[in-house]
Amino acid sequence: MVYDCLKIVFIRSGSAIMFSEFGRQAVNVGDAILLGPNVLFSSEPEELVTFTSIYVDTDFALDQFFWQHSAVLHDRLEAPSFAEKVYSEPAQILRLGRDRAGMVVPWLDEMVALSVEEQFRERFNRLQALWFAVMDVLGPFIRVSPVRLTPLQRARSRPVLPRSRRFAPLRRESLLAREALHENIAHPWTLGELAETVRLSPQQLTRVFAEAFGKTPIAYLTMLRVQEMARLLRETDLPVARVGRRVGWSSRSRATEAFIEHIGLSPSRYRAMRPVGEERPL
Repeated sequence: MVYDCLKIVFIRSGSAIMFSEFGRQAVNVGDAILLGPNVLFSSEPEELVTFTSIYVDTDFALDQFFWQHSAVLHDRLEAPSFAEKVYSEPAQILRLGRDRAGMVVPWLDEMVALSVEEQFRERFNRLQALWFAVMDVLGPFIRVSPVRLTPLQRARSRPVLPRSRRFAPLRRESLLAREALHENIAHPWTLGELAETVRLSPQQLTRVFAEAFGKTPIAYLTMLRVQEMARLLRETDLPVARVGRRVGWSSRSRATEAFIEHIGLSPSRYRAMRPVGEERPL
């Protein structure tokens, strides 16, 4: 069998022989099997075996991985490749032991009950809490590969990313700078010009803006332009180059590069995903 998601199998009673990337391995009560997306596996019960499986959407897992490693990842788009380096073993057997497995069983039973009752929306936060409790037990047993950070990732390790920045009252200058960017995203802003607008030095503006919003002013402007570009691609038939100029980029190549970096798709592919027959104003 193979699934396009992460799968975690908890052995509740009995024993079985598992076949996967790790070869042929016996599993018993107290063991859990972690399987990556699209990993083949099968099992042969040695006797009556009872297990509980958790299926984890890959995007959901990558979102959590991104926040876990947000100090070194630039954005969510870097998470898949970095995760492949960290979790290089596509299938693992986690030998939790009976005591630790016993801690997890009540949480698994509650997750199953809420799932059977289709309480995904109503009890969303409870399901999240149960999932994190389970992973808190499993996490130390998951084997990871040492990863050498690139110079670019080391440079991004700074105390202004969402995970570690301090949430303090916003300085008036940071609000004024953000307001200026929102009011005219197509303007060819430079850091010096924006700093002069709010009467700070470029270095001071970068610091207070990043403390407030987790991004430098120019990175924030790029985000605004990509968001507006995505809206225009969805709602109009304007050529990509013209859409890029509307939001402030002078060349199609620069607009396309920024769009791919933030969205993960080229502007043309993003537009092709628009529902057929949808009315589009010019």
